[in-house]
Amino acid sequence: MPLSTIDPVCALIVVDLQKGVTKRPAMKPVLDNSVALAAEFRRSDLPVVLVTVDGGAPGRTDARQSGGAQRAPRPADWADLDPALDPRTGDIRITKQRWGAFTGTELHERLRQLTVTQVVITGVATSIGVESTARSAHELGYHVVLATDAMADRDPEAHRHSTERIFPRLGETATTADILTALRARPHA
Repeated sequence: MPLSTIDPVCALIVVDLQKGVTKRPAMKPVLDNSVALAAEFRRSDLPVVLVTVDGGAPGRTDARQSGGAQRAPRPADWADLDPALDPRTGDIRITKQRWGAFTGTELHERLRQLTVTQVVITGVATSIGVESTARSAHELGYHVVLATDAMADRDPEAHRHSTERIFPRLGETATTADILTALRARPHA
């Protein structure tokens, strides 16, 4: 479903755009579009949530067991936000240990305190962090908007499946340009 409106209290959630992820050249459009959205949300006095992942869920999974090889240690700044996002004092910072930004964090409580009713989600990976965050947001009752040109996945088929099959069931999908146009057209309080 295309974007219909921007609620009076809408938040941007940027998922996992951190140094360890954004260094790949394919991430440039995702980062650029997320930066543009963050700037417009801030200009509109709307909340910006910057999410990073540092660690993983407890327990064993088949994914971790496959191959049997240990992962090389990550650089010390791997989980640091990409500086292009220009983090501000008023931004909500969330560090997650799970795929989605809501599970095991205070994100829902922080958004409720701000009376947020709608979230726009960007980031990586489309089929993991973004989709998990969108599913939780939908289940928690937020109006969900997914900026499809501000997300990416290492697996193009997984990205396509999420954007074409899953996201239309969870909320509205739109381009960065569509979201920016809607933000700029909304009446300011």
